[in-house]
Amino acid sequence: MIRILRYTIDELNPLPVYEFLKNKGYSRNLIRHIKKEDQGILLNGRCPFVTDMLKPGDHLQITIKDNEPAKAVTPTPMDIKIIYEDEDLLIVNKNADIPIHPSLNNYHSSLANGLSWYFKENGQNCVFRCINRLDRDTTGLTVIAKNMLSACILSEMARNRVICRSYLAVVTGEITKGGTISAPLSRKENSIVERKVDFIEGVSAITHYEPIKWGKGHTLLLVRLETGRTHQIRVHFKHIGHPLPGDYLYNPDYRFIKRQALHSYQLAFTHPITQKNMKFEAPLPEDMNFF
Repeated sequence: MIRILRYTIDELNPLPVYEFLKNKGYSRNLIRHIKKEDQGILLNGRCPFVTDMLKPGDHLQITIKDNEPAKAVTPTPMDIKIIYEDEDLLIVNKNADIPIHPSLNNYHSSLANGLSWYFKENGQNCVFRCINRLDRDTTGLTVIAKNMLSACILSEMARNRVICRSYLAVVTGEITKGGTISAPLSRKENSIVERKVDFIEGVSAITHYEPIKWGKGHTLLLVRLETGRTHQIRVHFKHIGHPLPGDYLYNPDYRFIKRQALHSYQLAFTHPITQKNMKFEAPLPEDMNFF
């Protein structure tokens, strides 16, 4: 996929091309990639050095030619709920039982497979780049970057925690007041998957929650992550005695739901290219509305 961006320089303080692009969110590796392309960078119609100084009124054109999609990801027809799409990103409401990436003995049923098929069918030569990865059985909103620049900026936003993520979770037991769980997490011994609360060697993990409704031995919570650790919500609520039902790792109770009762409900962030405020919501799945 080719993405062309055009900038008219209006800064009064001169900057070299390299620094201007860095300020726009281009990484060093991305600038290096663009430089290798024929006419990847044009300044007033000519190929400049990245050390050339920009002045007000200059026209800078950047052409980003993406890498080839990974051949190991087989395009697979799939029912994908696309909430939003433009040149730079795509928002998907992911179904349950769909991993983000292919894995051992599961090469064809991931979101990467499904979107590879979607991109191919629509003539989009996009590499699959997922920004906020969800567990296989967690439903809801996830962001896919469609080019190297949007991936670069969105990934940095995720690292700096400026992509606001809210979840809906059903937990065992009744919680009638909101609160915060601050409990560091680490990998469980002898497991490459499970996590545990670890106040000695764990990394910081903070979860905020507010009850929406409760009854019949369960509570529906609105959960906001201040950090984004692996299995954070699942481990934190088990830690305080309110595990998620249907969680095969931390609470394999399948009487009410056949998967962990967790849904990526809301995403809010600034568009990486247009700088517009973006906000998306995905309603509670039917299988989580069991009380």
